[in-house]
Amino acid sequence: MNMSRLPVISNKRVLTTSSSSSENGQDLGPAQKKIRKDPEPVKPHAAATIIGGRRPPVAATRAPISRPVKGMGAATVAAAPSRGVLKQSIASTAPKGGNMKLTAAPTATKGGGGGGGATKRHAWDLKGKVSDMESKVRNYQTKFQSVNQENEVLKGTMVDMKKSLQRQKIQISEYEEELQALSGVRDELEKVSSEKSGIEREFSNLDGKYKVMETLRDSQETELQTLKMKLSVQESTLARQQVTLRDTDEEVRSLRDTVVQQKDELHAGEMERRQLHNAIQELKGNIRVFCRVRPLVEGGLSKHIQLPTSDTKAITLAKTEESHTGKTADTQKNYNFNFDRVFGPQASQQEVFEEISLLVQSALDGYNVCCFAYGQTGSGKTFTMEGAEFDESRGVIPRAVKQIFRAAEKLGAQGWEFTFTASFVEIYNESLRDLLYTGKASKRPEHEIRKSTSNEVTITNLTYEKVSNEDQVLGLIMLANQNRSTAQTTQNDRSSRSHSVFQLDIEGVNVGRDVKCKSTLCLVDLAGSERLLKSQSQGERFKEMTAINGSLSNLGIVITALANKESYVPYRNSKLTYLLQSCLGGNSKTLMFVNIAPESDSFGETLNSLRFASKVNDCVIGTASANRK
Repeated sequence: MNMSRLPVISNKRVLTTSSSSSENGQDLGPAQKKIRKDPEPVKPHAAATIIGGRRPPVAATRAPISRPVKGMGAATVAAAPSRGVLKQSIASTAPKGGNMKLTAAPTATKGGGGGGGATKRHAWDLKGKVSDMESKVRNYQTKFQSVNQENEVLKGTMVDMKKSLQRQKIQISEYEEELQALSGVRDELEKVSSEKSGIEREFSNLDGKYKVMETLRDSQETELQTLKMKLSVQESTLARQQVTLRDTDEEVRSLRDTVVQQKDELHAGEMERRQLHNAIQELKGNIRVFCRVRPLVEGGLSKHIQLPTSDTKAITLAKTEESHTGKTADTQKNYNFNFDRVFGPQASQQEVFEEISLLVQSALDGYNVCCFAYGQTGSGKTFTMEGAEFDESRGVIPRAVKQIFRAAEKLGAQGWEFTFTASFVEIYNESLRDLLYTGKASKRPEHEIRKSTSNEVTITNLTYEKVSNEDQVLGLIMLANQNRSTAQTTQNDRSSRSHSVFQLDIEGVNVGRDVKCKSTLCLVDLAGSERLLKSQSQGERFKEMTAINGSLSNLGIVITALANKESYVPYRNSKLTYLLQSCLGGNSKTLMFVNIAPESDSFGETLNSLRFASKVNDCVIGTASANRK
């Protein structure tokens, strides 16, 4: 089977044949380039030769691409005898996105087997053939343009599809994120569902409780109504009671005012009594004596000591005496004593000091003041004078010092300036010892009592400490207590074995008024009198007892001489009386505490102490005068 060949025409000749072919030739170049770049070029079907009325299968060949031929003088056409003329098939355009197919039209056979085809051109009809070829080229160009347009449409569609794909990918990622969020929401929803179930169960329980509470509320409302009725009754009663209470309060306030007024009047009367009593004592010139009864260890008061409740100045010792013949009943003998004041076992340290506070105040007014405690061992002399460490239990000495410094501070606002000098000495076995000495015991100096031309008693080599406040004095008292001689006896676990004398020299100056004053506050704690039969002292204790009793006996002799107004008073018989000479017979306000033990076996010593105190109370030493310049 022979295929008809088309003649090769030079490019230059074709362009000169007609203008249309030239234009088609110009469009052919870009079309050929586009066909080369197209990844899926359109494959036209070649013409088929019909032989014997049978149609052979269409062979798919690539569209021929014309190439320009170098120009020559003339175109030589070599053509084999053609059996028929190729007829251009009508191109059908597929819809958008489809494939374009070219079908080959059947050519008429030599014998004219088909109708409607063009007549075969003669071999010499080159112009006709060229015209046919140009028609075919134009058809191909038309098809190519259509395919290019479709390709451009497809490219635009591809771009839109890519954009749509990108949007769908973005939307898919958003859907995935939303799905992930919805997954968390689902978990939370499950959790909320479980919580909801728990809350529903709890609500069910609460609903049951609410019903119970409603029932309880109803019962309580009923009870509340009853209580309201009772409250109304109680309010009425309360209103009446309040009226009564107001009347009672007014009456109580009136009574309280009356009581306060009476207390003030009573206190003023008591102060006036004390002042008048002090004035009487000063006019009489007597030594004032206070008696104090120590309480029993087990508490209470002994039967042989009687203290009248209506009289604070009397004390009675009662002793039951057996009949010597046995024929008569036992008789009771009473010994009555009267002093300036008697304190029972319940009396506090503050109550005792209040009685002598005016006396202590006189020291700042320029009067010499002396206060000493007398009594048997274990009767409470040291407790009365020094007391304990606590404020409520402090004795006369620390309280007197406190009052002195406070009064001096108040007088400072009136222009007074005071200087204080303290000393502490003890008389042990008729020898003087400095209780404020802090040196070595082997180098302790000796002391002697000296009397100046102005009748002032001084001690040589004694420590005198300048003090300016209460704490400094209390520190000196503690030091003195540590250095004082004490020992244990059968009557007292810590018995004072010496007489201690605390002196506070006071000098005051008022520059504005040009007034000076000088005085001495002397506070003495005497050692207790003892009986050998009771104390059973031996050795050193016996020597101490002898010295103590000897000095107290000399004190009694001096008191007797003063009471009898004898011309000679033996002050020098003992160191104690010599040191207290200015207090007993000089220019001084003197007070003596007589302390007695409440035990029944101390009856004899108690009686002797009260007799000695009564003798002292009758002793006239003259009226003291202030040392002012």
